[in-house]
Amino acid sequence: MSRLFMFEKPLGMRDTLPELYEKKLRVRSVMAETMKLWGYQFIETPTLEYYETVGAASAIVDQQLFKLLDKEGHTLVLRPDMTAPIARVAASKLLDEDLPVRLAYSANVFRAQQREGGRPAEFEQIGIECLNEDTVSCDGEVIALLISSLKKAGLRQFQVSIGHVGFAQELFMQILGTNGRATALRKFLYEKNYVGYREHVNSLQLSSIDKQRLLMLLQLRGGEEVIGNALDLIENGKGKQALLELRELWDVIKDYGVEEQVKFDFSIVSHMSYYSGVLFEAYAGNVGFPIGNGGRYSLIEKFGKKATATGFAVRLDMLLEALGELDVKNSTHCIFFSQERRKEAFQLAKEMHRQGKSALLQDITGVKNLDAFTKKFAGTTYLIGGHTDE
Repeated sequence: MSRLFMFEKPLGMRDTLPELYEKKLRVRSVMAETMKLWGYQFIETPTLEYYETVGAASAIVDQQLFKLLDKEGHTLVLRPDMTAPIARVAASKLLDEDLPVRLAYSANVFRAQQREGGRPAEFEQIGIECLNEDTVSCDGEVIALLISSLKKAGLRQFQVSIGHVGFAQELFMQILGTNGRATALRKFLYEKNYVGYREHVNSLQLSSIDKQRLLMLLQLRGGEEVIGNALDLIENGKGKQALLELRELWDVIKDYGVEEQVKFDFSIVSHMSYYSGVLFEAYAGNVGFPIGNGGRYSLIEKFGKKATATGFAVRLDMLLEALGELDVKNSTHCIFFSQERRKEAFQLAKEMHRQGKSALLQDITGVKNLDAFTKKFAGTTYLIGGHTDE
């Protein structure tokens, strides 16, 4: 084990300096307010959860979980996502009356990285869960709220791609016969490795017609018209039912007036095994990964309550990258003072605070480079000797 440097941080961990913190705070606040306006209530859960409950239910691979032992020998994990903890809380405390429950959250989650590669092991998610509501209207509401939240955050160019777990799953079953044979195809799709997907399909011992059906999956992207193309591709059963749900969902999305931001993409799959219906991902320019994702899931059943839900999570770090430079000005007023006017300076700052204005106090003798210091603030007042300068 190599010796750590003095300023070295654990792999994948980040410091958030003041300017970035202010940007995150602004974006988080705007999105949280939007979620509240839609009737979602915020919730907090513990950073530490039991491995046997939330850790196992989260569907995050074991190698990405941060584990530790408590004094009684139980294995704990740092929460790897927020969906599983909220499912735990909802099943135990919130679903007794069998009514829909709308919850929101903003929290840091933790996933270990084998090789960092610029990927954080700790990052903040902000999102919502619409629980105990199994209608297509609920799916449409969640997608519309995602779009509204991103717009309120200042994002202008983005797209939400929608798919369905049932379609790709049924197509693979019809052609390949077993889930096991489809594992590699799902992995290629999840990694967006479409070249690898095509090569693998061509290597399979299948008829040319079935190979073409699998390859056509990659072309099912676009507007409402791709649903018809998908119906021609699937033979029967759950796949067609999934398409009928998506057709109804499109009508809901149009009623919300957000169809310009929505496209269908039937190649979307998830590594989260608890998803059971609609899936969606949000993409923005200059970011090579989804800035947010979500869908319908049945995770609550793992905690003993028969209920489904739909939700989404937005990665704040990815969203900030997509937003680019934000004009976050420091509105703090700086009051420099000499010792003989210290009390006056304190009273001036107190009055500004009473008015809701930000003001900091600085002894003039404690700053070597006044020009550099004053550039950080919106305004400066000097209380020195017998005069005052603004």
